[in-house]
Amino acid sequence: MMQKIMVIGCPGSGKSTLSRALHEITGLLVYHLDMLNWNADRTTVEKEVFRTRLAEVIAKDSWIMDGNYASTLELRMQACDTVFFLDYPLEVCMKGIMERRGKERPDMPWVEPVDEVDEEFIEFVKNYNSENRPAVMALLEKFADRDIFIFKSRSEADDFLRELEGKYESH
Repeated sequence: MMQKIMVIGCPGSGKSTLSRALHEITGLLVYHLDMLNWNADRTTVEKEVFRTRLAEVIAKDSWIMDGNYASTLELRMQACDTVFFLDYPLEVCMKGIMERRGKERPDMPWVEPVDEVDEEFIEFVKNYNSENRPAVMALLEKFADRDIFIFKSRSEADDFLRELEGKYESH
């Protein structure tokens, strides 16, 4: 039974949406790393504050943790029992980023302006599969004893959620 779940993937892949769906099915609380790291004025908290907040979540008996944060990826993989990696094509992630602009989200402390483009962020997203994905795959291999689910499309994730819902309803 899943108790400590990580949801990772390129920005825009739908990590927060999947995390909320997992919460609805399992009842486990969701912790968005962006909410632990960012202030409403778009500044980050001190690294020590973020690390303390993260340690407090990791110490809990159960959680769903949504977010990448490469510097803490291994630490979180050590603590989790289940990993969901949304390994989607760039186009899917870019579309996800564009669709969420201007909308309030429970996973971010501010609303991303519709008319403002963060070029540095877009560049990170465009380079995610070549620059970040290899390290993620290496960690997934290192922690292969965890329950690992790699979805290549939103429909794969949706199918899994329907199946999971059926298992939880039958208990």
